[in-house]
Amino acid sequence: MKLFYFRFPKGISNFGDNLNPWIWDQLLPGVFDQDKTTIFVGIGSLLNEYVPKAEKTAVFGSGVGYGKRLPPIDESWKIYCVRGQLSAKALGVKSESAVTDSAVLIRRLYKQASSKVNQFAYMPHIDHAIRGDTAWKLICEQAGIAYIDPRWPIEQVLSAISQTEVLLAEAMHGAIVADALRVPWIPILTSARMFPFKWQDWCSSIDIEYQPHYVMPDTKLYPPGPGVRSSLRYSIKCVQQAPQRFFKALWKGNSEKMAIQLADIAKNSKPILSSESRIEQLTVELEKRLEQFKKDVASGYFHHSG
Repeated sequence: MKLFYFRFPKGISNFGDNLNPWIWDQLLPGVFDQDKTTIFVGIGSLLNEYVPKAEKTAVFGSGVGYGKRLPPIDESWKIYCVRGQLSAKALGVKSESAVTDSAVLIRRLYKQASSKVNQFAYMPHIDHAIRGDTAWKLICEQAGIAYIDPRWPIEQVLSAISQTEVLLAEAMHGAIVADALRVPWIPILTSARMFPFKWQDWCSSIDIEYQPHYVMPDTKLYPPGPGVRSSLRYSIKCVQQAPQRFFKALWKGNSEKMAIQLADIAKNSKPILSSESRIEQLTVELEKRLEQFKKDVASGYFHHSG
């Protein structure tokens, strides 16, 4: 069985995607190989037309997102769970399929830091980390908060999140891991390029409403609207094809303004954290469904028929 998750080209590393081998190789040792006849769709907004065709497909905690079409689900698919109710509804599967993002299982694998190093830290979306590059470190230095790059090695990111008192996150899996490790977080939006559906999907699973705080470098490009979706529809036309150098220059040129906004959000916004009972309930449910997957593997359900 092959573990399917998004991989960037040219050796770019991304924390959210790289959680897959880190988590699943520990929880499901010996299950995965390079046999593409059966696949395991894990952590990420992976449920779209890009899921490879296989004899058997297992879905565990993934979400609908990106792509232009939903995957062609048929009897060869077994959905153990999806990220949230929005994904379940989009796929037309039972609401009971919605649990939460399976990255929450980090709770069973990573020991939280005993002491905090940073009062606040900011973690951008991988796309913006690539496009802005060193501009983000400058912005965070000016804001007086730590910077967490999603391109760092996974252990380094986990350590940085765990040692932070409050995480300001545009990277959704930064927020998911923070919540799982009991680190309060604040959702940030720095451009209209982001995809709010996946955040709303996950937040619904932890009984939280997604209400991001805006850090916008240029109101002409990123107008403050009544909501994320209205801003997205207008602005994405302006910035979708912009090259990396444009974003890097834009953010560096507005670093002081953005640093002030970021610092103000850190100081004056109420951090979010799901209830301990809710996050533990979801973790236990994921574990139950993982046990069912293990039983199915042991019984030969995913055995290659050829």
